[in-house]
Amino acid sequence: MPYPTRTPRSTPSGDGREPLARKWSYLFGAAVVVPLTRDELDRELRHHLDVLCAALHAEPFAARPVEEIGERLVALGHVGEDGLRVTVEVLGKGLPALPEFQPVERHAQRVVLGLGALSCGFLAANRRAVFEQQEAVQASLLKAVRDARWHLRESEARFEEVVTSSTSGVLLVDLDGRLARTNAAITDILGYTAGELAGRTLLDLVHPDSAKHLAEALRGLVTGGPERIRQAQRLLRKNGDTARITLTASLLRDETGEPAHFVAVVEDGTELALLRAELHRQALHDVLTGLPNRQFFTTHLEGALRRADPVRGVTLLHLGLDAFGLVCNGLGRATGERLLVHVAQRLKTAFAREQAMVARLGFDEFAVLVENTATTPDVGTTVAELNRELSEPVYLDGCGLAVTASVGVVRRPPADASPADVLRAAEQALRRARARRRGQWELFDPDRDLVERETDRLAVSLPGALEEGRFTARYTPVVALADGALAGVSARLRHQLPDGGEVAHDRCVALAERTGLILALGEWHLSTSCGQVAWWRQSGFAGTLHVPLTRHQCCDADLVRRVRRVLGGTGLPADRLEVGVPVGVLTEPDAVDNLTVLVELGVGTSLDDFGLGPDDLAAVADLPIRRVRVARRVAARRPAGRVDHLAHLVSPVAGAGAEVVVDGVATPEQAARWRAAGATTATGPLYGEDRAPHALTSAIRSG
Repeated sequence: MPYPTRTPRSTPSGDGREPLARKWSYLFGAAVVVPLTRDELDRELRHHLDVLCAALHAEPFAARPVEEIGERLVALGHVGEDGLRVTVEVLGKGLPALPEFQPVERHAQRVVLGLGALSCGFLAANRRAVFEQQEAVQASLLKAVRDARWHLRESEARFEEVVTSSTSGVLLVDLDGRLARTNAAITDILGYTAGELAGRTLLDLVHPDSAKHLAEALRGLVTGGPERIRQAQRLLRKNGDTARITLTASLLRDETGEPAHFVAVVEDGTELALLRAELHRQALHDVLTGLPNRQFFTTHLEGALRRADPVRGVTLLHLGLDAFGLVCNGLGRATGERLLVHVAQRLKTAFAREQAMVARLGFDEFAVLVENTATTPDVGTTVAELNRELSEPVYLDGCGLAVTASVGVVRRPPADASPADVLRAAEQALRRARARRRGQWELFDPDRDLVERETDRLAVSLPGALEEGRFTARYTPVVALADGALAGVSARLRHQLPDGGEVAHDRCVALAERTGLILALGEWHLSTSCGQVAWWRQSGFAGTLHVPLTRHQCCDADLVRRVRRVLGGTGLPADRLEVGVPVGVLTEPDAVDNLTVLVELGVGTSLDDFGLGPDDLAAVADLPIRRVRVARRVAARRPAGRVDHLAHLVSPVAGAGAEVVVDGVATPEQAARWRAAGATTATGPLYGEDRAPHALTSAIRSG
């Protein structure tokens, strides 16, 4: 039902409604779960707020439109009392504060009436929803009873069909051991007809050597022993042969709970043994190539480590096929699978002279375990011969295909090493080999691995550190070269380790880029530093905040919205914020688009790590750049000869309308050179490195 359009002739101003609606949406969305995005919920509640305000201004006051707002809130989903409480609290405080309801005394009664009508509509709709849910539950219970009865009849019929058509023999046996009923499968197993089995006992069909054991087991079922028994047995066929079977028996009770019958299921052991052997083989071998799989290979590796020659040991090679994904993508998965089969055969051929096992570990990865002997070649020779073998083209679907392999090698691991650790070491070595170049091999280095594992541990712990508040923001002074005045600050990250150590900004962002945390961490950094500078502005600080971004952040599709959200939340003017972007990222269209929009919002931009090269200067000329930050390696460079060419390098930047900030000034001489060259501001050891906020607060107040 659409809202009525009854409004007064002169519509009051809607100033202040938008912030109130956003606050309502934020708190409402935090209290309840509704199937709307944040933007959709903002629009929904802003519309409700407009309708509510119109109803409060209308003459005479009509409660129905406001009641419908409460009904629509219930219709959003599982809102409940929390949603109503948040709504009443937000509107009860927010409506009297709106300019259109001033003075408050004049509109207070209308606001109270409006909140009461909204609550009545909410409670009435909520009560109807509860009644509807109860009726639905009752209907569901009735349906469940009908379904249960139908399923019982169906299951009985299905059980009858299963017993009749089962390939396993099924026998219904009286408590005295006589066969009451049998299916066709047991007659096939034993060679008797159903009539010939009638009147026989189960023990008549069992080999005399095991009949006593079965009789005792059946008595145990009756006297309260196990619920079922399972035995390997021998049954006597009609022709005198013995059938090796597996017999499973359980006790059936009547409606009073008393024992009534035994039911025995007979499985032909011959076919089952063959099936088990095949399943065991499939469980330990790759279906496509027929090679041992990871499970089989791991077990073999464990035994090889124990029996390895104490001097020569074993060598584990973990191979990853280079560019195999291109084959699958370009020629199809079927061609890729045929190529894998070919590679498996080549690997077995290459190591045919060695005591070795070749296995397939994954999509495009193989492993070879060589038990070294006196004639085993060195690793370099082995890998070279291996790649020569694989590089010989094979023609599949008319295409001559060849592959190379990157190889991670573990040479002579300790005999007490676990297979899992040895495999992990080989995987790490393969990863490093692939990071270098294709077709290369890398020998596992325990010392390097220890460093990398510590780095990985630190990287994966970053989300917890952010949640626990172990990140802080530090600030580097940006000083005017002309007079030494504080012109701004540059925000840098610090990660406080539990042992008291610290991780500097560059390593923090590098680790966050690897784990994908950089977007969340970058927004936290931006929000924290903007809030700090906004607070400093109350003490008279008029400088600019510089926040460096990474390549990932610059290309983030949500970057502009993040910046707008932070500026709106902290109150920092857009022209007081400057985001720093790496020079190399300006080749990315997404980064250029983000940069352009931020400039239109008034946010400043700087090119960080600027090298004063032709490509860097071209970026300044083509894009709306406010400042360039000369890299530290350039700042510390000494003039070669009598002529200092800095002025010739800086002037094109100034000609493009950008200021030059020098990063890493360490001496007064460097500051003087850059000031003479045309640079405006600088950072570095001469002016103080990263500082905690309180260390700059006193300087800002005194300045």
